[in-house]
Amino acid sequence: MVIVMSPDAGDTQLAEVVSTVETAGGAAFVSRGVTRTIVGVVAGEDVLESLDVVGLPGVAEVVRITAPYKLVSHENHPRTSTVNVGGVPIGPDTVTLIAGPCAVETPEQTLAAARMAQRAGAALLRGGAYKPRTSPYAFQGLGVEGLRILAEVRAETGLPVVTEVTESKDVDVVAEHADMLQIGTRNMQNFALLQACGSVGKPVMLKRGLTATYEEWLMAAEYIAQRGNLDIVLCERGVRSFEPAIRNMLDVSAVPMMHALSHLPIIVDPSHAAGRRDLVVPLARAAIAAGADGVMVDVHPHPETARCDGPQALTGTELAALGEAVETLPPLLGRKRTPAL
Repeated sequence: MVIVMSPDAGDTQLAEVVSTVETAGGAAFVSRGVTRTIVGVVAGEDVLESLDVVGLPGVAEVVRITAPYKLVSHENHPRTSTVNVGGVPIGPDTVTLIAGPCAVETPEQTLAAARMAQRAGAALLRGGAYKPRTSPYAFQGLGVEGLRILAEVRAETGLPVVTEVTESKDVDVVAEHADMLQIGTRNMQNFALLQACGSVGKPVMLKRGLTATYEEWLMAAEYIAQRGNLDIVLCERGVRSFEPAIRNMLDVSAVPMMHALSHLPIIVDPSHAAGRRDLVVPLARAAIAAGADGVMVDVHPHPETARCDGPQALTGTELAALGEAVETLPPLLGRKRTPAL
């Protein structure tokens, strides 16, 4: 069950609702959004049947939800939400391009990649300061110095920053420098990290785990929402398969499925799905056609010398083709490309 509070409901009225739920034997989880506060109720069927909160002061609506993910379910919010990242919308009316280097290496490289992203039509800058890698000997990122570089490039270009956080202890410092926190594939079920990101007050991008089902993915999002943060964007980046020719199998069906199951916007990362530059643009086109609310890709001024994922980074002709796709395909679907600020 979800209890939707009136926009003018005060703390006293909210406390009365929570007290009523807990007295009846249920657990109440408060989520404060930008425009409304909702109370998620977890309880047995007998408690839900007897719970009477409709007439309490400050209650606008009570919704019974059957899905295990209460707050991110479409039953809770019938229309796809729009998440604003530093003033840039990601939602059902637009297609947002997010682009930048997989890893921040130097100020010059990051600024050059950001300029490339801007020319292709990107409205948000991605860049990794912390890099969880399979090999302990691979480049792990510049850490706080990388965050400072991203903040400097944001000041230079005006592009809000999306960057990954890998440990709970780093959430505050990443939130200080970034406009959106990214939770990567390997951390999709790092529940302490999910909860920490849900509490920090910044939009969160949640990538799908390599073997995660749709329900597991949405339950991970529920951890974030349950801490009061409903500004969540899902990111499909491919799942592990039997085929060795590509890095991961991009699940395009995840786009319409997530739109059917959840009100959260969903973007697609074709770079990390394919791992090959020549496949990124075709997969991006497929994602837009399937209804993705955005696309996130790697770009690099010199991919041949990149310290991370150079073979999938776009440059030159491929980047121009991506920019054309993001400009021309959305109007065919009744959308428009999200312009840069």
